[in-house]
Amino acid sequence: MLEEVERWLSSRSWSAADRPLEQLLEAKRQTGRTVSVVLPALDEEATVGAIVAAIRAELMCDAVPLVDELVVLDSGSTDRTAEVAAAAGARVVHRDTVLPRLPALPGKGEVLWRSLLVTTGDIICFVDADLREFSATFVSGIVGPLLTDPDIRFVKAMYDRPLEAGGHPGEQGGRVTELVARPLLNLHWPQLAGFVQPLGGEYAARRSLLERLPFPVGYGVELGLLVDALHTVGLDALAQVDVGVRKHRHQGGQALGRMAAAIYRTAQLRLARGHLVRPRLTQFDRGEEGFVPRTTDVDTEERPPMAEIPEYAARRAA
Repeated sequence: MLEEVERWLSSRSWSAADRPLEQLLEAKRQTGRTVSVVLPALDEEATVGAIVAAIRAELMCDAVPLVDELVVLDSGSTDRTAEVAAAAGARVVHRDTVLPRLPALPGKGEVLWRSLLVTTGDIICFVDADLREFSATFVSGIVGPLLTDPDIRFVKAMYDRPLEAGGHPGEQGGRVTELVARPLLNLHWPQLAGFVQPLGGEYAARRSLLERLPFPVGYGVELGLLVDALHTVGLDALAQVDVGVRKHRHQGGQALGRMAAAIYRTAQLRLARGHLVRPRLTQFDRGEEGFVPRTTDVDTEERPPMAEIPEYAARRAA
C-alpha cells in the first residue's frame, strides 16, 4: 500500500460514533448546509418503507432536524414500492418524469443522476432501498464529515456484509468487490486502495462535486464516481466512515457476472477514453437439452455532468 494511502487511512477513516448527532446539528446550524437523502428504488416494497420511516423518525424530527429532504426515485417498479414509500413519508418521484426530453435508460446510475434535478440539498446522501434492519446511522455517519469538515467532498460508508445463513464463518458478501473492483483499483488507481467498500451504495457528497461528474447509468456508477472524484478533488477530499453492519438481498451468480462486466467496462473506459466496441456478455442457463447461451449488452452509457444540462443550470440560476 502506498504511504500516501496509509496516511489517508489514519486521517480520513472514521467511525460514525466519532461525530455525535449534537455535533452534526451544531455544524449544520452554523454552516446553513442542507441535506437531501435519495433512495433509488426498483421493486423494493419489502424494505423501502422501514428505511424511510427510520430516517423520518430519527433524523427529520423536531429534536433532530438533520435531514431536510427525503426522496425515493422510483425507476419503474411494478410492485407497491411507490405507495409504501409515500405512506412512510417520502416524496416519491418517478424516473420518467425527470428531464422527460431525455428518454430514461435502465440502471441505478440513471436515477442517481436524475436525482440531482429533483433535490435541493447542498449535501446529497444516497442509500440503497433494499437494506434490512436499517439504522439511521448510515445517513448521519456519512454526512457527518461533510458537515463538520469543509475540506471533505465525498464520503463512502464502510461496514461488515455478512452472507446469509449457510456461509462459512467470517465470510463476507461483496464478491464483486473482492474479485473485480478491488484488484482494478489496486492495480490502476492505487490511491483508492484504502476504501473498504468501494462499490457500496451508501455514500454522500457535496452537490458542487456531483454536478461536475459523469454518471455511468448502470452497475458501474459507484466505481465511476469514486475514480472521477479522485481525479477531480484529490484523495484528501475523500473519506470513509464505519457504520456497522449492512444487511441486504444478495444477488445470484449470473447477476453478479453482469455487474462485474459493467464495472470492468467502467474502469476500461476510464483507462482508455477512446472509441471502444460496445461489449456483450454471454452467460449460460441449463435447459432441458443442455446449456443454453444467453447474451446481454453490458452497460456502457454514461450521462454527462449535470452542470452541462440546460434545465439544471436554469433551475440553479432561478
